[in-house]
Amino acid sequence: MKCQNCNNTTFYKLQNEYIKCKQCAKKYSLKKLRKEQEIKDTFIKNLTALESSKELRLNYRTIKDRYDEYRYKIAIYLEEEYNKSIKDNSEYEEYYYFNQRQKNKKKKSLYEAINIMAFYSNEKVYTLLMPKLIQKTLSENDSFEKYLKWHKLHSKQSHQTKLHEFWILLEENLKKYKGVKEEHFFYYLKECEFRFNYSKEEQIEILKNL
Repeated sequence: MKCQNCNNTTFYKLQNEYIKCKQCAKKYSLKKLRKEQEIKDTFIKNLTALESSKELRLNYRTIKDRYDEYRYKIAIYLEEEYNKSIKDNSEYEEYYYFNQRQKNKKKKSLYEAINIMAFYSNEKVYTLLMPKLIQKTLSENDSFEKYLKWHKLHSKQSHQTKLHEFWILLEENLKKYKGVKEEHFFYYLKECEFRFNYSKEEQIEILKNL
């Protein structure tokens, strides 16, 4: 580990399961560090906060707070990585996400959907949340299928693209949650982007550095 104060990597071992940084003398609890690592491991394993709290026998709120912190830092990291990259944008596609309640309706409304734009660039997916559709853009007689046919951006062989694979991962990953509030959806979207773009080993290393 690295000291949070000075990035030093050498420590003194103290009594009562504590260690102290040799450079700045900051103390750390080994018990707390082990707990933090266990929570991080369950996040990498893609367990929900509830599943993690049961497995580790820890308070749900403690786990949820850590998960939210990881998602926030991951979102910043992904934005920075994309801004630093050379854009080739070999694929791009618009996608409409419906939660389970909306999917259960016989007639879905595009006005309720979360509108996502995704780019596939340099062998990685990058996503943007788009504004919701405004009611006046469609006449009452326009069907869901007609709108997608004329207005949805997609590649000619969309079922064979990496973006298609990403949409499948997004849908599968969000099924685990009994609804995600729209104000938090961005961070869950970025979490899926993170899991899609990086191997488990890369995720562990990135999360450790964050």
